[in-house]
Amino acid sequence: MDNLDNIRQVIIESLSYYANLRYATGAVNRLLIIDQDSDNYLILLEGWENRERVHGCLVHLQVIDNKIWIQRDGIEEGIATDLMEAGISKEQIVLGFKPEDIRPYTEFAVK
Repeated sequence: MDNLDNIRQVIIESLSYYANLRYATGAVNRLLIIDQDSDNYLILLEGWENRERVHGCLVHLQVIDNKIWIQRDGIEEGIATDLMEAGISKEQIVLGFKPEDIRPYTEFAVK
């Protein structure tokens, strides 16, 4: 298995775990969206909680130049932790939700 296939597999396994968790309250679904053609991977929340509509992105990962860009991270412990536990190095993870001038201080890849 080449590096890109490994990255994709780790992303899908990590996000599948979170997509299968039940939402704490209300009738909220977690939808796993996988688009390998554009290398975008998301968990979308949709449903109702206390008569309020819930609809938004929990996590958005994107593969760019063989690195995982975390564009949105709504996971309590941070999805980067799961990626590293699965064998992805910090040098292969970019915190895309951080401004570019802050990224050098994060211990992760800048771009």
